[in-house]
Amino acid sequence: MPLDPICKKIIPDNTKYVSDYGGRKYYFCGPECKQKFDVLEKSVIRLKRSLSEKEKISFGKLRKDIIKPGICTLCGACAASCEYITIDGGVPKLIGPCKACGVCYNQCPRTITTEEGLIGCFRYAYAAKSAIPEVRGQDGGVVTSLLLYALDEGLIDCAVVTVRSKEETWKPVPIVAKTREEILESSGSIYSHSMTLEALMSSIKQGMNSIAFVGTSCNIDAVTKMQKSSFGFLHLFMRAKVLKLGLFCMDTFSYEGIKAVLESYGILLENVDAMKIRKGKFEVTLKDGKEHVFELSEFDEYRSSSCRFCTDLTAENSDISFGGVGSPIGWTTVLARSALGYEIFNEAVDNGYIEARHLTDDELEKTLNLAKMKKVQMYDINRRQKKLKIMG
Repeated sequence: MPLDPICKKIIPDNTKYVSDYGGRKYYFCGPECKQKFDVLEKSVIRLKRSLSEKEKISFGKLRKDIIKPGICTLCGACAASCEYITIDGGVPKLIGPCKACGVCYNQCPRTITTEEGLIGCFRYAYAAKSAIPEVRGQDGGVVTSLLLYALDEGLIDCAVVTVRSKEETWKPVPIVAKTREEILESSGSIYSHSMTLEALMSSIKQGMNSIAFVGTSCNIDAVTKMQKSSFGFLHLFMRAKVLKLGLFCMDTFSYEGIKAVLESYGILLENVDAMKIRKGKFEVTLKDGKEHVFELSEFDEYRSSSCRFCTDLTAENSDISFGGVGSPIGWTTVLARSALGYEIFNEAVDNGYIEARHLTDDELEKTLNLAKMKKVQMYDINRRQKKLKIMG
């Protein structure tokens, strides 16, 4: 005797209330239960259709990311959303054909699939580049141009930025920049960690009240905690106003490590003009114009250990975030987050310091995909433990 899937009553198999869904027949006690079921399944079909337009996600990905690492909460959301998934022996299992509709993955409370979950809250996303000819920064040079605008307009007293050491080329040195020349000197990315919090403290001790702070997510998080924690230094020092400009960051490497890899190929750091990480490659441009491309894996042993546990690609706690992912080559992806960040960025655009347009959905999707790769690190407990054992 069949079971009504809505009211759970056992009913005769000759009932006239029948629905066919997914090649399977469902029987109901009456028209009300049949109507509820039909409405529900139409919603499921609509959801599957909308998800299929984005990307194919199979049950196998749910198994890999959530079930095998032991992160599954056994809430049953996956089984409730798909007739071919059941909970067997305390584990979700696939008992029928998977069409990679992605419904199960998107219902799971442990997966991160929303824009907010992947890159944090933001007001608007832009593709931008500097409109100042003398700016020669990473990607579109937008951070440098924004700092110049804020300094020229008297919105900031200084900027905490990172420059290259004069003694050891490409070694990061945090400074308190108070002039246009010092800000221009900070253009370009350095893929080693910079201790910018020391420079921030120095700027406050010098009596600076309005400070632009440029850093990756870990440094931005430190400033945020210092601002919001009841025991935070900036929470108590009320005169210090900090504009947080966050840089997208996937990984950082030790200065010595970068130097060692490049020198193994006969490349001296003093001959390097620019570095860039793009699509899993470490790209180096020399001062004579020659370019060299390395597999990012060659730098693995020199990756900062903290990067293995970081899940924030886009510096979610910043006022504005900047990165080279999503936008075309020569442009910067900009996420305006806070009201202050949004206003200052658009003022810089209006005053001719920056050229900007809204980021397209396809461009934003590229940023979301890379952010998802970094977020998934929090799921990958088994492999992470193996790596730590190898390192130990």
